[in-house]
Amino acid sequence: MRLHQFWRRVTEGLEVSQLWSQFEAEARASYRLYSKDVAAKTPDGLTDRGRHLHVVKEFFWAVFEKLSPSRRVLLLVALICLVIPHAGFNYTGEGGKAYAFEFDLHFWAALLLLLLLILEIADRVVMKRDLQIAREIQTWLLPGVPPQIPGLTIAYATRPANTVAGDYYDVFPRPGRTTEENRVVLAVADVAGKSIPAAMLMATFQASLKTLSTAQVPLTELASNMNRYACGNSQGGLRFTTAFLAEYDSVRRTVDYINAGHNNPILRRASGQIERLNVGGLPFGIVPEAKYESATVTLAPGDWLIIFTDGLVEAENARQDEYGEPRLLSAIGAAASGTPGEMLERLMADVDLFVGNTPQHDDVTCMLLKSESF
Repeated sequence: MRLHQFWRRVTEGLEVSQLWSQFEAEARASYRLYSKDVAAKTPDGLTDRGRHLHVVKEFFWAVFEKLSPSRRVLLLVALICLVIPHAGFNYTGEGGKAYAFEFDLHFWAALLLLLLLILEIADRVVMKRDLQIAREIQTWLLPGVPPQIPGLTIAYATRPANTVAGDYYDVFPRPGRTTEENRVVLAVADVAGKSIPAAMLMATFQASLKTLSTAQVPLTELASNMNRYACGNSQGGLRFTTAFLAEYDSVRRTVDYINAGHNNPILRRASGQIERLNVGGLPFGIVPEAKYESATVTLAPGDWLIIFTDGLVEAENARQDEYGEPRLLSAIGAAASGTPGEMLERLMADVDLFVGNTPQHDDVTCMLLKSESF
């Protein structure tokens, strides 16, 4: 009974198959992390034997250099103790009596490796706690329950590849130039990169969009202002942001939009006809004086607008096949008679079924809008 309780505490109630799937996913993620360093330092023209030796050496350094200098010394001492199984010395005491001392260095190697593991786990726990706080803050920046908009039903979701994401989505009212205007901003953006750096830039993007949207300027000027602001925080264009910005007018049932280098949203008419919203310009943060064009589409009852980031269509399975837009279109068509919430649930389940146990390598964000009758 105690052994069973101990095992359940260790495994958190997971079955052996689930444990293996978890280990496989973690092993794949670790392999990707280290293989990037190894591949970057492997020259061309090596023989098979030379390549194997080079890969082993670079893999060692890829792991070794991720430790702090003091922990590298601990690891080196532990490895030496593993290679040299025994050590000892002789001592001659009073009266010429000889003493021999012998040490099992495997024990000390195990002790040093355990100490190294404890130190690494402590760092991970602290970092995980900080990342969890960052995730909570990021969650506050994103909208909660979809707002009630006349003639429009909305559903959205995001899945970070890591604890925090560089994807952003939002739906919020924008003050009009007259009291009769009733406009709503629709935004989906993807900051280049992942994890903490991308999440920090995502936060600045959100703050700048909310601030600049209060100005009574056309959508094209809003995009230009966003771009100039992004250029000041993009590290010379390395941290650019693709974005889809739109204004929905619930009276005219129109969507004015700008596509700043983002994946082309899909407009699926009630008839099944597919249109792509591709008018706009460069991603934000590359060229300070970039020009942006806008376009307008009208939504009729039964029309769907699907806005997503590249993490959705570029999700890979174990064979490194991408989910792709053909599968996305098929999933959309199969769920077009339902609500955005139902379609979103079905779409995410379809992606999960496709990728299986393959680790998620990019943030996935999707916003679904369906035009309804008043």
